[in-house]
Parts: sequence; structure tokens; C-alpha cells
Amino acid sequence: MAERRVQIPFMGKVMDGVEVPVEESTERWSEITLEDGTIIRVKQSIASVVRVDGQYDMEGNPMYVVKSAPAVAIVHVEEKYRRKVN
Repeated sequence: MAERRVQIPFMGKVMDGVEVPVEESTERWSEITLEDGTIIRVKQSIASVVRVDGQYDMEGNPMYVVKSAPAVAIVHVEEKYRRKVN
């Protein structure tokens, strides 16, 4: 796929970059148990990735901006915390 040039907000500026297509993604659920007994699952779903032109980390690696959206699933919640639904 041809590189697609884009502009992206990065560290308070609008920067040029290249959208890099995601070839493969393993988006696993993390399960979290809260002190009140609630169990939730969360994961990030990747929408797109942009490599920012001319920006590098301390090890010389290119900087990427990852656009993602969280997904949350309630697995268990104590009855006392539920709202009564008709």
C-alpha cells in the first residue's frame, strides 16, 4: 500500500507524518478486579498509526502516534451497586 501523508497533532504542534497501515494486531482483554468486587475487562482497539516526520526518541527510534479507542466490558458487579431497571 502506498504511504499516505497526513498532518497530526504532536506535542502541541501540527506535524507532518506518514500513516503506516497495521498489518496485524493482537488486542487482548485485560481483566481487572476492583476492591468492591466488580470485575471489568478493557482493551484498546487500534484505529490508525502515524510515523511523525523528523521526530525520534532518545534511542533514535521514530516517534509514532497511535489512534485508538477503549473497549470496556462489565463482567461482574455486586447486586447492591446495580440500579433497578423496569
